[in-house]
Amino acid sequence: ERIVVINNDWVVLVPFWANWPFETLLLPRSHIRRMYDLNHDQKVSLADILRKINIRYDNLFNVIFPYSMGWHGAPTGTMKDMPMDHWVFHGLFYPPLLRSATVKKFMVGYEMLAEPQRDISPEFAAKILRELPDVHYLHR
Repeated sequence: ERIVVINNDWVVLVPFWANWPFETLLLPRSHIRRMYDLNHDQKVSLADILRKINIRYDNLFNVIFPYSMGWHGAPTGTMKDMPMDHWVFHGLFYPPLLRSATVKKFMVGYEMLAEPQRDISPEFAAKILRELPDVHYLHR
């Protein structure tokens, strides 16, 4: 129910702990610890799934959708030779838009000091994103 986009090597889903309305988690479908561990095919399919999720974000409100995005992977440097089997390379998207291109979610008061409030369920957010077209709104 929380899967948005999937291909041979990657899956984008809305995590059950998401704080932002359309927050997504990008995970490999095989155990990859670091970005530089990706083979050629995994890089190509990563580019494909990034294109697909970004098109869906833009199509949500027919606007170039703002977001923060980052990658997490196993440590490198002096720690790279330590056991790292528990690490899974992944990306996170934190988009602030809530109900329209002009309505943003702000973390304030209670959400900053106690617990974030979900404006929509992860399943509903995934359904909305999943059902958006693969063709960018500027090209329709």
